[in-house]
Amino acid sequence: MRYLTFILLLTTLIACNNKKEEEKIPEPVAKKEVKIIKEFGFAVDSFQVVHDTIRSGDTFGALLAKQNFDAAAIHNITEKIRDTFNLRDIRVGKPYTLFKDKNAPNDLMVFVYEPDKLSYYVVDLRDSVVVHKKKRPVTVKRRIIAGEIEGSLAGTLDKEGVGPAVAQELSEIYAWSVDFFRIQKGDKFGVIINETYISDTIYAGIKNIEASFFEYKGDKIYAFPFKQDTLAKTYDYYDQDGKALKSMFLKAPLKFSRISSRFSPKRFHPVQKRWKAHNGTDYAAPTGTPIMATAHGVVERAGYTSGNGNYVKIKHNNTYSTQYLHMSKILVKTGQRVSQGQIIGKVGSTGLATGPHVCYRFWKNGVQVDALKQKFTSSEPMKKEHLPRYEAYMQPLKKELDSISNLKFNNNK
Repeated sequence: MRYLTFILLLTTLIACNNKKEEEKIPEPVAKKEVKIIKEFGFAVDSFQVVHDTIRSGDTFGALLAKQNFDAAAIHNITEKIRDTFNLRDIRVGKPYTLFKDKNAPNDLMVFVYEPDKLSYYVVDLRDSVVVHKKKRPVTVKRRIIAGEIEGSLAGTLDKEGVGPAVAQELSEIYAWSVDFFRIQKGDKFGVIINETYISDTIYAGIKNIEASFFEYKGDKIYAFPFKQDTLAKTYDYYDQDGKALKSMFLKAPLKFSRISSRFSPKRFHPVQKRWKAHNGTDYAAPTGTPIMATAHGVVERAGYTSGNGNYVKIKHNNTYSTQYLHMSKILVKTGQRVSQGQIIGKVGSTGLATGPHVCYRFWKNGVQVDALKQKFTSSEPMKKEHLPRYEAYMQPLKKELDSISNLKFNNNK
């Protein structure tokens, strides 16, 4: 009996001791993953990295000389890389990066120059001299945006987190159908855009606008880019019915400004201090703002009078003519043929003017009329044989625009 009791106690002690030993075994420690930071493909921790920009007087040779390269070495390096890297293209203000030996900071190992956001040159000076021109990865992100005008189109888009380039694009798309000097609070728009990003994070601008609508004066004007000829290099914009947005005349001779005075049979002249007819539309804008020809034509007159200041008059056909007054500078000559949208002068305040603006005058059959009240048909209708292909392309985009419009504006009611 004593023997059995002894055996039982011994077994218990051994079991308890084994349990304690098991408790003493430490848990394996998980290794922390070391994140390697790279720039231009090089591990930053392996070098002493110096970032700088090209200054006035800097050349590639001068930069190498500062890094203790002698004249012979600089000559040999430039000869080896000149076919790939045009050293004359180095410009003031552009960034460059030096990768130096971590243990010997006076030894330059790699030189990187960035001529633009998308590309960079790598001159590898280790072992033998090698140069590469590389492109950063570019991604395209698609966005659908809808908004309601509050002030200006550019200001409203800015609140939606969209850069000014989109406002510029939309103003060009709708230049024939929307008068951006007369848009009002409450007008609505929607746009599908493709934006480019460098290395998936750095915004690099818009690639294109896939589709858009602008609700203006109660009408919803859609715009879809389409090529009737699939081999054509450029495309035109059409509405949901396949009608071209382009017409004979642009809505205004300036891209962004404000109307300071309208066409009126009786207006108090701010300089002459008397009541008289104002046979034009005044667009106020800073001096130097580009003035565009609103349609194709031939310059009938380009000169100066005491009342008009520097002015240009364009004959478009036997029915229509336009005139642009008070320019600071005239950029065309009498007899010159001009295209729609061509810059013909700059805004100024010459002649009888109290401030910088362009007075835009419009003639129909020899009579001055209100340009804002003229209506023009599309410049070129779509050919019937292209309509089925256009419908198939346009309808899914229109459906997306309508969906975001309903979601945005119906939820706000």
